[in-house]
Amino acid sequence: MTKKAYLISAYHEVNNQDALAAYAALAAPALMAAGGRFLARGMPAAVKEHGKMNRTVLVEFDSLEQALAAYDSPAYQEAVAKLVGNAVVRDMRVIEAV
Repeated sequence: MTKKAYLISAYHEVNNQDALAAYAALAAPALMAAGGRFLARGMPAAVKEHGKMNRTVLVEFDSLEQALAAYDSPAYQEAVAKLVGNAVVRDMRVIEAV
């Protein structure tokens, strides 16, 4: 059985709201078209230990391969191109389910 995979994005800084909005308008449809399902997005309900009150996005995919292909897809990369310069500072990672 294939393990699900999760794309996690934590925004440390948002320096250009217009660029973020342009990115979001393209990113969500691109990731969903590639099989992604948004499980959570927004500000944390609570932070613990060294957590920070930063916008976080969690997208589920059916496999690691699907998640990586979604990130590398031309449609998603078109969205990423909207984040020119230092529009955002974020940390993205893809992890597999246990």
